[in-house]
Amino acid sequence: MSDNGPVMSPSSPDGAVRELVVLGSTGSIGTQALDVVRRNPGRFRVTGLAAGGGRVALLAEQALEFRPEVVAVAKASAAQELQLAFYTEAKRRGYASGDFAIPKIVAGPDAVAETAAWPCDVVLNGVTGALGLASTLAALDAGRTLALANKESLIVGGPLVKERARPGQIVPVDSEHSALAQCLRGGSPDEVRRLVLTASGGPFRGRGRAELADVTPEQAMNHPTWDMGPVITINSATLVNKGLEVIEAHLLFDVPMDRIEVMVHPQSMIHSMVEFTDGSTLAQASPPDMRLPIALGVDWPHRVPDAAPGVDWTRAHTWELFPLDDEAFPAVALARRAGELGRTFPAVYNAANEECVDAFRAGRLPFLGIVDTIARVMDEHEREHGRDRSGEPTLDGVLAADGWARGRARELAGTD
Repeated sequence: MSDNGPVMSPSSPDGAVRELVVLGSTGSIGTQALDVVRRNPGRFRVTGLAAGGGRVALLAEQALEFRPEVVAVAKASAAQELQLAFYTEAKRRGYASGDFAIPKIVAGPDAVAETAAWPCDVVLNGVTGALGLASTLAALDAGRTLALANKESLIVGGPLVKERARPGQIVPVDSEHSALAQCLRGGSPDEVRRLVLTASGGPFRGRGRAELADVTPEQAMNHPTWDMGPVITINSATLVNKGLEVIEAHLLFDVPMDRIEVMVHPQSMIHSMVEFTDGSTLAQASPPDMRLPIALGVDWPHRVPDAAPGVDWTRAHTWELFPLDDEAFPAVALARRAGELGRTFPAVYNAANEECVDAFRAGRLPFLGIVDTIARVMDEHEREHGRDRSGEPTLDGVLAADGWARGRARELAGTD
């Protein structure tokens, strides 16, 4: 951002105003995406907003500011509350009757996915968790470019998502995968030797397994670098998030699992790297600010000027890289196993984790119990289905595996 205030940028280099639908607009990704739009009014226009319904007042504020055509809430009971919030916010802003138009409101469990198919150029999927799968599929089926921050939908959907997507239709928004996409511009696919994902290490970097036994939810929520939602923050503390990202990188870039490495990088300035066959490595570096990968995701392949501050090259920097401690943090190795098994195993890994995180936050499961329980659920799934290699799973099969894994994880965590 300029020292003189927001940058009034022109339209994209192709001359078009990019029309956006933002799913998960009241969450961390969504609010930062709307900040990118706010600072680039000639470049983007919001045509749809969608959220779960837990922050109705904020959703009404967003709708009055950005004037979308449709607003969706996943919680059906929130529709009337949202309409009242529109009038309350309009009154607060001093609008007279007729000065604003209430957008179309859709509500219910299918509302977010319905909005994903709304006319636009790009759908930003910032929904949290496996619930984002339906919206990912809806956006792809409608032919929209999908700026994907909801890694879980790709991991859960796997081949189902890939078979629906045209080449280049999915643009990654995760900072690591955005970095990889940028670095991959530096060579052809057959020149890529390996991908290197970086991890901050979370709040417990350097601790051994025994030192993690008494970790509390409050401690796990204290991420040293990033400001994220509670589920992603805890996933970063267990390194489940990095495990999910390894599977995501494999699916996005068609690189085998054994050619995807993870390095711990506490400063979170190098977001990922690509090593090429000639021995060179390209890295993407920037201060930890999600507005940069979000801006690149919604206007790909163009860069949005001043999307986020750059590195201050007038001062000294020390950037460290360490190998991952798989004994203390086995989540990445477990994710590799899920990715190598393929089929419904990534869905089981993700579903079990989401339930275990809920149990940990509620005080019903210890920190180490999160990944230990995921491993038990995966072991049981492998004993039952490990020999079944008969083709790719159907959507019903994936959803059934997801549901079974959730139920089994709740049983093991003592929450059922």
